[in-house]
Amino acid sequence: MEIIRAKHSGFCFGVDRAINLAFSEADRSDRIGSLYTCGHLIHNSAVVERLAEKGVGMIESLNEARSGDTVIVRSHGEPREFYAEAEARGIRLIDTTCVFVQKIHELVAEAHKRSQKIVLIGDRNHQEVKATNGWCAYEAVVIGSAEEAKAAAEELKDKNPLVVCQTTIKAELLQSILDVFDEKGVGYEIHNTICNATRLRQESCAELASKVDMMVVVGDKHSSNSCKLYEIAKKICDNTIFIENAYNLILNDTKKYNTIGFIAGASTPEWITKEVISSMSENVTTNMEQNPMMDFMDDIEKSLRLPKPGDIIDGKIDQVMDDAVIVNMGCKKDGILRADEVVLEEGQKLTDLFKVGDDIQAKVIKSDEGEGGILLSKKRLVAVENYTELEEAMENKDVITVKLVRAVNGGVIAAYKEITGFVPMSQLSDRYVDNADEFLGQTVDVRVIRVDTKRNRAVFSRKAVLVEEKRKAVAEIWNNLNVGDVVEGKVMRFTDYGAFVDIGGVDGLLHISEISWGKLKHPQEVLNIGDIINVKILSLNEEKGKISLGLKQTQPEPWSLVGEKYQVGDVLEGKVVQIKEYGAFVELEAGLDGLVHISEIANKRVENVFDELKVGETVNVKIMEIDPDKRRISLSIKATLPEEEAAPAPAEEAPAAEEAAAEEEAKDEE
Repeated sequence: MEIIRAKHSGFCFGVDRAINLAFSEADRSDRIGSLYTCGHLIHNSAVVERLAEKGVGMIESLNEARSGDTVIVRSHGEPREFYAEAEARGIRLIDTTCVFVQKIHELVAEAHKRSQKIVLIGDRNHQEVKATNGWCAYEAVVIGSAEEAKAAAEELKDKNPLVVCQTTIKAELLQSILDVFDEKGVGYEIHNTICNATRLRQESCAELASKVDMMVVVGDKHSSNSCKLYEIAKKICDNTIFIENAYNLILNDTKKYNTIGFIAGASTPEWITKEVISSMSENVTTNMEQNPMMDFMDDIEKSLRLPKPGDIIDGKIDQVMDDAVIVNMGCKKDGILRADEVVLEEGQKLTDLFKVGDDIQAKVIKSDEGEGGILLSKKRLVAVENYTELEEAMENKDVITVKLVRAVNGGVIAAYKEITGFVPMSQLSDRYVDNADEFLGQTVDVRVIRVDTKRNRAVFSRKAVLVEEKRKAVAEIWNNLNVGDVVEGKVMRFTDYGAFVDIGGVDGLLHISEISWGKLKHPQEVLNIGDIINVKILSLNEEKGKISLGLKQTQPEPWSLVGEKYQVGDVLEGKVVQIKEYGAFVELEAGLDGLVHISEIANKRVENVFDELKVGETVNVKIMEIDPDKRRISLSIKATLPEEEAAPAPAEEAPAAEEAAAEEEAKDEE
């Protein structure tokens, strides 16, 4: 068995464009609202199902969408009021209308504006016809057969109507209607708007059907162009079947025929085409190396005789549209250069840069798998130079500037000139990042950490730049630090043993014992997060990255001012900070305590100090003695109390051993 594929088969340019736009929009992560197609994007249920798997819903009218949603306009187009309604309701549109259908819309709109009668040849129930009629206020005369043309001939006489047609009708239908007009004397202005790809596909179908024992037409049952291919083939080859995919049981009958012709409709994805051909080829029993079918499959996979992705081509411009340029490359497929693959300045259009007949050079970015042409890019030519720059930057460890444009799974896409690279989430910052949104729109410096020119991929790291900047900054800070310097710092965080203070880019430890001349249980007793304080550098260890700081050293040591601030006989307020069997220590100020001996606590004999005083209690005391050399202050609470009417019993003198012990312990406490 030999399988022969028609020269023109599969996706047309318009369908290919619509699918690419739809899947591209479905993959966006920054879209707001839901995403829908209004009706079937194309007449192929397999494509519709794949879109649904990506979360693309389908609605029948804009009434089913809400403000902020995005609606994809199908390749068959929509009437003029559809766009006005979407704008009024705040609905975003992605217009995938075939450029050749848009051309018909322009023709009928201009004709209607000049009050010219319009004849639209096609199926009045087809979406393309309905949409086109909406661009001339639904005043077109829709004709779908020669009989309808005869009925309308009298009305059209002397009107010189503009004649356009549905892009997917058979050329025979158009000719039969024009023959009626000629016969009836109806003058007209004809624009044959049958898509060239449609015409070529139909001609290929007829030619192949006359040479084979059996014809297989693959397409969706709702596809107008696929149904017409079946009609054409059936008239020529009785053994013609129409299937939608490789799972159709009727394919089992193909093994009975020696030569089988194969053609796919314009809305049939290449993956279905390959599945069907593969299924049919399972019936081949001849040597695989000599089997023409195997050679044909190799041609599909390798796109023989066509430019390959990455090739630089020279061509001539055949057509310039608002969103694409058609390029003749001297092979059987046209090149398609879309607007988004051209570097355009703000407000600039393709028509400003290109003219029909111009020579052009571009890079192939996608080989065609159907009838839609080969996708080209001018940007990618520039991108080749950009990737070379990235390779040099990576080799030289240079820093480049990029713009963070959108978030994707695992990181952010960054734009560098005409190309993009990927910044992993772990490389966005020198701190942990959970959500990349805060970085979007920023222009930042990055290092290039990986470049793959064959796959057009690059990976950037902002973290590497930040770490290096921080390292240099820290090194500079260390160079300017000296033991004994007093510097300004900011309290950043607490621990039980102290506080960490930022002193201009590096952290130092302010131990709890170095915060105050007095005793502290926790740094929060005197400090708050965010406090700006002056601290003294006590020690530096650059190798270990450790800095010891002191706060109390920036303030006078209390004992150094005792003679100036305190005199014997002064009555002061203090706080009980410690209680012993022989008395209590009262804090006069941070770092300056005095001893109230048990005999100086009250105008009575005190057996237990704990019964009279509590730690933290505020009391009035009188300075009885100051010994700066021994750093001791003797205090009395009793001396501040009023005299009792009855003379108190004489106080017992503390035994000499007790006094010595108290003095020694007081010294230790000081």
